[in-house]
Amino acid sequence: MMRSPDEVVTRSRALWSKPDLDEIASCFTEDAVYRNIPPTPSVEGREAIREFIAEFLATLDGIDFIVHRQITDHGVVMHERTDVLRRKDGVEISVPIMGVIEIADGKIATWRDYFDTAIASAFSSE
Repeated sequence: MMRSPDEVVTRSRALWSKPDLDEIASCFTEDAVYRNIPPTPSVEGREAIREFIAEFLATLDGIDFIVHRQITDHGVVMHERTDVLRRKDGVEISVPIMGVIEIADGKIATWRDYFDTAIASAFSSE
């Protein structure tokens, strides 16, 4: 039985707490597109997304996604959440995010996150 879009997103978010890169990458379609808006250009394709995530996670023990509200309409899941990034040096940084995820055939086809770039700069400079 195929998971609902809500279940796909909820499951994929849970994987980031104790990240297994291959398992996270398996949540994406082969031709998926990932975009952190505004700081980075789109990353296209499962393997490129896997490499991007590997680079991002290199300094982290994991990320806890705290979803405050989530709605789904015709395979599009939108949620307001706070990501708690747990750095390897013990520092935790909370980032409020609005995420838009499109699901196709039970996998993430498009993932866009919108957030305040000032918070992203603080993360890299701490």
